[in-house]
Amino acid sequence: MTQQAQQVPGPATGVVAGAVAGMERHQVAIYVGAIASGAVTGWAAPGLGPVLEHAINPVLAVLLYVTFLQVPAAELVRSLRAGRFLAAALVVNFAAVPLVVAAMFAFLPADQAVRLGVLLVLLTPCVDYVIVFSGLAGGDSRRLLAATPLLLLAQMAALPVLLVAFMGASLTRVVEPGPFVEAFTVLIVIPLVLAWLLQAWAARRPAGRAVAGATGAAMVPLMAVTLITVVASQVPKLDGNLAAVAAVVPFYVLFLVVMAVVGLAVVRLFRLDVPGGRAIVFTGATRNSLVVLPLALALPDSMAVAAAVVVTQTLVEVVGMVVYVRLVPRLLPLR
Repeated sequence: MTQQAQQVPGPATGVVAGAVAGMERHQVAIYVGAIASGAVTGWAAPGLGPVLEHAINPVLAVLLYVTFLQVPAAELVRSLRAGRFLAAALVVNFAAVPLVVAAMFAFLPADQAVRLGVLLVLLTPCVDYVIVFSGLAGGDSRRLLAATPLLLLAQMAALPVLLVAFMGASLTRVVEPGPFVEAFTVLIVIPLVLAWLLQAWAARRPAGRAVAGATGAAMVPLMAVTLITVVASQVPKLDGNLAAVAAVVPFYVLFLVVMAVVGLAVVRLFRLDVPGGRAIVFTGATRNSLVVLPLALALPDSMAVAAAVVVTQTLVEVVGMVVYVRLVPRLLPLR
């Protein structure tokens, strides 16, 4: 067989490539459908909730592994050189967002578990599907993707400090540091190291490139599976907590509205180009509900509602992102 013949993809390869491209084109609809499927599953089979809850960490670890796989190790070094973009991402997420949350905090429901759930999710920037939605709106997803590990490290360092600042030192008697360390290890360190090992293999061997390509193509299905697992596991917990959870929905909507304006102000402050600016608006608005959910699940039983409060933010945010995809290009039009 000639070299040229070897490079021609066969029918099976073409079908797979077409399926992957189709999923990427329709991924927003797939994610909305996954959330709806998870909600129906949770209500129809509440007994599956505890089983699916145990699957959350493994599924999230695989999802983040695939996310990190798309960030070559060299890109991390280059992302540090993108000074204005990285500074804008840090300012919008770790200066502007805490100020916005502080303005809302006094008006949150008095229940400490509800407040803690809101803080967990709103104080942590998203690192997964934000890249998708930013790209759909013409944002610079590559720079945002390269900044992802740095945003993860920053939020894991800042979150305990911010929680104590908002809720007081007494919080340390309720929230144990163990789950934070475990989440950091399982969801960040291990997936990142494994992704770099596969990248090194792919750089040296065709088999490694094939595995990396196939793994990267699984991003959309993995996100859908993650959303189904998370939502289906938490919907049964809404029984008896529906009023408390519904009370936070207006705050999540308000956060999305305010952060569109705040994100735009940060973009102008740092004088970013349009693609970079759109990415900054998205990173300021989207939150890390999936990654912080294991932290909420590790809370004492008396604070179990916190997990449902975290998942509710995902439901509101996905709808909000559909609006953002249309709104952000109008806020930051191409010149």
